[in-house]
Amino acid sequence: MAKIIVNGEAKEVQLPLTLSELIKQNNVSQPEMVSVQVNEDFVDRTEWPDIQIKEGDAVDFLYFMGGGM
Repeated sequence: MAKIIVNGEAKEVQLPLTLSELIKQNNVSQPEMVSVQVNEDFVDRTEWPDIQIKEGDAVDFLYFMGGGM
């Protein structure tokens, strides 16, 4: 098991693991609306299936919301 950080929370995951698989495992709601950072770098959606998660990675799922008056 490898230790990673997901949205600021420590998690243990089984490697190998792609970013796409991690998104599915974490039941990310509306994945088409989420932006993802790995180690503070934004990852293009087209790269999600190719990004391999590594021990110690920090992954953040970010939702941008519009609003205001």
